[in-house]
Amino acid sequence: MAMTSLQGKVAVVTGGSSGIGLATVELLLEAGAAVAFCGRDGERLQHAEASLRERYPAARLYSAPCDVLVQEQVRAFAASVENTLGPVSMLVNNAGQGRVSTFADTPDEAWSEELHLKFFSVIYPTRAFLPQLQAMSAQHGDAAIVCVNSLLATQPEPHMVATSAARAGVHNLVRSLATELACGEAARVRVNGILIGLVESGQWRRRYAARGPELQDQSWARWTAALAARKQIQLGRLGLPREAAQAIVFLATPLSSYTTGSHIDVSGGLSRHA
Repeated sequence: MAMTSLQGKVAVVTGGSSGIGLATVELLLEAGAAVAFCGRDGERLQHAEASLRERYPAARLYSAPCDVLVQEQVRAFAASVENTLGPVSMLVNNAGQGRVSTFADTPDEAWSEELHLKFFSVIYPTRAFLPQLQAMSAQHGDAAIVCVNSLLATQPEPHMVATSAARAGVHNLVRSLATELACGEAARVRVNGILIGLVESGQWRRRYAARGPELQDQSWARWTAALAARKQIQLGRLGLPREAAQAIVFLATPLSSYTTGSHIDVSGGLSRHA
C-alpha cells in the first residue's frame, strides 16, 4: 500500500494485541509512526509487543493493559502514552466482538451490556485523547479518529439484534463527532469509520476446528470459501485483518485529509445496500 511517511507521528490503537488491531499497529510501524496499543489480556499484550519488537527493532512502541470501558484506566493510558511517546495525532477505536441473539432471547442486561460496550469503547478513548489530537491538529494541520465498526450498522441481522442496533448507533456517533470536531479553524479533528464484513479471526478458526465429522477433511480455504458462498460474499472469501487495517490507516493519515464523517465498506461485496 502506497503510504506517506509517518515519521514523527504518534498513533494509538485500542484492542491492538490481535486481529485487525494488531494488523493496524504493524502497518503504522511500517510507515514510521510511533505506536501505542492496549488490550485487556496482559499476557496476549506482552506476547504481541515482544513479537513486534523482534520484527521492528527500531520502532518506538508502547503497550499497556487497559480496559477501555473503565474511564480512569483510559485516562491513565492517555497520560502514559503522551509521557512516553508524545502527543497523539491518530486514534483508532477498535471495538470488540458481537453478541449472537434475537430480540426474543436478548434479556435487558444484555442490551445494556452491548450498548455500553459499543458506545463507551469509543467515547472514553475519544474523550481521553481529544486534547492531544486537537493540539496536534492546531500545530500540524491534521489529526484523525477512526472507529472500527461492522456492516451490521447499515445491514442488520436478526440473529444479532442487539449488536446491530448498537453498531448503528456508533455509525451515527461517528458522523455526529465528525461534524462537531470539524469546528474550530485551528483544531479540526477528522472522524471516520470502517464497516467490516466477515474477516478471518480466532473466532472463525475456532468454528473451523469445531466443524462436524463430515467436514474433517475440508481445508481451511475450502471451508471459508463455502462460508463465503453461503453468505453471498461476492469476492468468494473472508477478508484478512491486514485488508481492514489498510482502510483504517488510509483514514487515519493525511492520505484522506479531505475525508471526514465517512465510512469505508470492507466486506468483499457482502453489502446489499448502496
